[in-house]
Amino acid sequence: MFSSTSSTDNPEKMDNQPKAVWAVFFTAIIAFMSLGLVDPILPAIANQLGATPSQVTLLFTTYFAVMGVAMLITGAVSSRLGIKRTMLLGVIIIAVFSTLGGLSSNIWTIDAMRGVWGLGNALFVATALTSIILLSENGVSKSVILYEAAIGLGLSTGPLLGGLLGEISWRYPFIGVGFLMTIAFIFLLISMPNEQESDRILKKKTSLLDPFRAMKHHKIMILGLTAALYNFGFFTLLAYAPFVIGLDAHGIGFVFIGWGILLAFTSVFMAPRLQKRFGIIKSMCTMLTIFAIVLLIMGIYTSTQWIIIFSIIFSGALIGNINTLITTAVMQATNIEGSTVSAAYSFLRFIGAAIAPYLAGVLAVVYSPHIPFLVGGCFVFASAIFILLNRHQLKTSYSTH
Repeated sequence: MFSSTSSTDNPEKMDNQPKAVWAVFFTAIIAFMSLGLVDPILPAIANQLGATPSQVTLLFTTYFAVMGVAMLITGAVSSRLGIKRTMLLGVIIIAVFSTLGGLSSNIWTIDAMRGVWGLGNALFVATALTSIILLSENGVSKSVILYEAAIGLGLSTGPLLGGLLGEISWRYPFIGVGFLMTIAFIFLLISMPNEQESDRILKKKTSLLDPFRAMKHHKIMILGLTAALYNFGFFTLLAYAPFVIGLDAHGIGFVFIGWGILLAFTSVFMAPRLQKRFGIIKSMCTMLTIFAIVLLIMGIYTSTQWIIIFSIIFSGALIGNINTLITTAVMQATNIEGSTVSAAYSFLRFIGAAIAPYLAGVLAVVYSPHIPFLVGGCFVFASAIFILLNRHQLKTSYSTH
């Protein structure tokens, strides 16, 4: 697959990328913008459609459940259609079903549209990281940093745009994603290499069974389950925090743009330094433990607005580091083909992303508004313990210092 030595990872080459890499980068920003774009309008959707928090947080659950399962087929699809066609198909699905969601007036219909939207995101996301790594020819580490930078920029600008559009109507952020994805479709169509080049990159067709075979590899399974546990906390914060923050859509947008800016900054500039100084495993365990503590504090002080706001923004720095460290670790874990690793890993990590939002809504209604954060913190703490207990199985790939 890719060399873990990253001999070609020269910082000066980061801005000297082929046009196709920047096309994928731009589209990835929009794709991940759609996560944060919806966040500020969750309370508005609940109020205007008469939906419960658990019904509204299903917007995340259906999205990630479909996305996680669809990841298992993305390798087989992309190896037959080619990188360009697979990405374009994913972008079309996102554009169409995000727009249909914005035009719907029933929460269950919107949840369903969001699920199909997740299928489109799966087709794009699974291919995006692999294509950036292969097309940039810059090595795994720098390519992952570029990819995580796109995620960070998307997550940081999404809430602000969602808050601004959500002040007018909760429908506009959904329709806005469709409009932006239409622009991205044109950008990719023009900039991505032709199918002959894509076929050269994807040298062999991927079987539907390849991701399942990849999950038999201990390192992928360890890192995937670590990410699943961590995502319980991550998406509890992302999906549930807007309901307790006590701000309107505009205010929620500004809080989460602060969160996203820190996420983008640390994923690009801080995570590589942590990895170099302390090693991936030690850095991961430290960041996960601090994030768990932050969630527990949010659970204890759920009714104190300034603590919730500060905790959300500060957690962006932790999440940016964790995302880059785990993604780098999994993409360097084996010599298995990159799209197969991405599919297997994404399926595992999205288990947590799919369950956490709905579970948070149910726990808040049945027990207390404090409980979702406390449960999320416990899951994140469990991920730190899990990676620590399995560090010896990973030490052949990474320096644990």
